[in-house]
Amino acid sequence: MQIVSPGEWLTARKELLLKEKAATRASDALAAERRELPMVKVTKPYTFEGPNGPVTLLDLFNGRKQLVIYHFMLAPDREEGCSGK
Repeated sequence: MQIVSPGEWLTARKELLLKEKAATRASDALAAERRELPMVKVTKPYTFEGPNGPVTLLDLFNGRKQLVIYHFMLAPDREEGCSGK
C-alpha cells in the first residue's frame, strides 16, 4: 500500500470517481435496455403451491401489472439451492 499526501490522495480519488460514475452510467444504460426487452406471452398453465393450496400464474398477479419470477435451482436430492458458484 502506498502512502501519499492528502493532495495526491484527492487527485487519485477524483480519477477513481470518474471511473465509478462511468460504471454507474453504463449499468443504468444496461438496466434500461433490459427493461425494454420484448415480452413473451405465457401460454403454459403453470400451477404453484401457495399457502392455501394450488394457485395459477394468473392468481399470483393478484391485480398487479407485473410479476417478477426468480428461477431458483434446487436438485431433487439437495436440501439447499444452487449457490451460483
